[in-house]
Amino acid sequence: MSQVMNIIRWQRTLPCYSNMIIRVLHKEAIPVEWKKPGIGWTKLNFDGSSKGGGGGRGRGRGGKASIGGLIRNDKAEFMLGYAESIGRANSTIAELKALRRGLELVVENGWNDKLWLEGDAKTLVEIISKRRKVRCMEVQKHISDINSILPEVNNLVVSHIYREGNRAADKFAQMGHLLEEPTIWRHVPPHEVLAIMRDDAQGKIVLRTRR
Repeated sequence: MSQVMNIIRWQRTLPCYSNMIIRVLHKEAIPVEWKKPGIGWTKLNFDGSSKGGGGGRGRGRGGKASIGGLIRNDKAEFMLGYAESIGRANSTIAELKALRRGLELVVENGWNDKLWLEGDAKTLVEIISKRRKVRCMEVQKHISDINSILPEVNNLVVSHIYREGNRAADKFAQMGHLLEEPTIWRHVPPHEVLAIMRDDAQGKIVLRTRR
């Protein structure tokens, strides 16, 4: 009889646990949205990719790496995109090289007034925005190279966005793995990113679930 009563008590408490689980899952879902820059501003989204090799962020030689990114205006219109394979590198170096290449293209094309930089590597974004130094000499070298370009930019904003909001830059970086030489797209984006860019321009919200 006592076993039956225990089962009944457990069944009665189950809905409470179910509600708690639902609330936790709901709380963990984060809405992510790519946002247009303000009027007169230009936005650069960048990303780096490293596959295999056991190189985590900032550690190890890494695997086959590539970089990519794109530049859009205040109407979310495509201005330029870039992608290339960079040999072996860990994801930290790939992210830094993606940012540096994007900045070089911004300056070369005279878009260095009112610039918004955005990437999904939160730690690196904080290092760049706060001008911090790191212990790894290789990483610091790339950061120093980036810092040498930043004075050429007027009115700069640097921000982090979750990967779900950086899908277009990620797509360019993934395309870089397949390229034999650096590639730049001007005015007309490759068809691989059209759907993502359309979602971004329309303000589509993508839910991010924390693991």
